[in-house]
Amino acid sequence: MFDTMTVTKAAAGFLGAFLALLLLKWAAEITYDTSGHGEASYVVEAEPAEAEEAAEEVSFEELMAGADTAKGAKVFKKCAACHKIEDGVNATGPSLYDVVGRPVASEDGFGYSSAMVAHGGDWTPEALYDFLLKPSAVVSGTSMSFSGLKKESDRVNLIAYLDSLDD
Repeated sequence: MFDTMTVTKAAAGFLGAFLALLLLKWAAEITYDTSGHGEASYVVEAEPAEAEEAAEEVSFEELMAGADTAKGAKVFKKCAACHKIEDGVNATGPSLYDVVGRPVASEDGFGYSSAMVAHGGDWTPEALYDFLLKPSAVVSGTSMSFSGLKKESDRVNLIAYLDSLDD
């Protein structure tokens, strides 16, 4: 069937390919040797969230000192669908004129939810800052459907703008 020469050629082809593969493997191990490099040059931290928390925190007073009322006026456009800034003019939400420092749920002529009335307190800049992050988290059961302002700069700028309205 097969003569000796055909078997020899087939074996030589197979063994030659195997030898070439071994030589390439040996050359790759020498070229890409990683055992002698020491420590890795780039290490991924296991807890990246801790690095963010370790960043220097700015006090609320410093944030408010750097607030920009013009930027706050732009942020207010998100609120303007439900709130007015004219004194005594209520819409879907109460008027926000003179809201900074005003008691919670105290705007005349507006029907507040029972959750908001029960919340009590005053709308201090700090209270507004917390409330504007996520209203439903601060006043559980509020009828205000706004999801909140995630950026702290947006919140402080808006508070500065609202505080400037009654001057």
